[in-house]
Amino acid sequence: MKNTRVIARMDIKGPNLVKGIQFEGLRKIGNPNEFSKKYYEQGIDEIIYIDIVASLYERNNLSDIVSKTTEDIFIPITVGGGIRSIEDVTKLLRCGADKVAINTAALKRPELITEISNRFGSQCMVLSIQAKKIAANKWEAYYDCGREKTGIDVVQWARKGYELGAGEILLTSVDKEGTQAGFDCELIKAVSTIVPIPVIASGGMGDTSDFIEVVKKGKADAVAVGSVLHYDKLGITEIKANAIKEGITIRG
Repeated sequence: MKNTRVIARMDIKGPNLVKGIQFEGLRKIGNPNEFSKKYYEQGIDEIIYIDIVASLYERNNLSDIVSKTTEDIFIPITVGGGIRSIEDVTKLLRCGADKVAINTAALKRPELITEISNRFGSQCMVLSIQAKKIAANKWEAYYDCGREKTGIDVVQWARKGYELGAGEILLTSVDKEGTQAGFDCELIKAVSTIVPIPVIASGGMGDTSDFIEVVKKGKADAVAVGSVLHYDKLGITEIKANAIKEGITIRG
């Protein structure tokens, strides 16, 4: 039986950890390195850093944060936002990142997925998908924090991403992001049943029952958690303990 991973999702703007609702109305929360260290000590399995203003500056500004994090944190770290080339990936991996999450650049030039996968291994290439529901069982891929539409079907894009060499999918529901109102389980299931690679559910975690539902109903391989951790609504130990009680195999 697979181990379900609990991942801390950290949205970064400048030097700060921030959080909004549907990526809007961002609130400053604090120093990302301090939060990462706390989550690591509490038993988080992985950390995802997303530079959410990287599209504006056309570059990822997380090198310093990642370098500092990896001094005393020894779990996989994924970095996303503004990564557009092999050079960008090389720089972040040198700083200590284990994987990169790519959305905008992959949509604009899908061959980048293959280039990264061939150069660094598919396990390094995480396809980040921002999904907005447009009809029953139909979602459109967006970029720029859910503001820019593409006309691309999410499920088809996930499948294509896998075929091009992505080793994992970070699937964020823009509608649910930051709401703490539960995951879009239909979205997660639609993608996880069409690709044989791990799917990380992101956007909507409000309590431990949401975690259990997205793993059982949505078939998620991992769950990205943001607001409930940052605002101390839930602890990692509590999330894992409740999942184990419900028969979910948890890493660690």
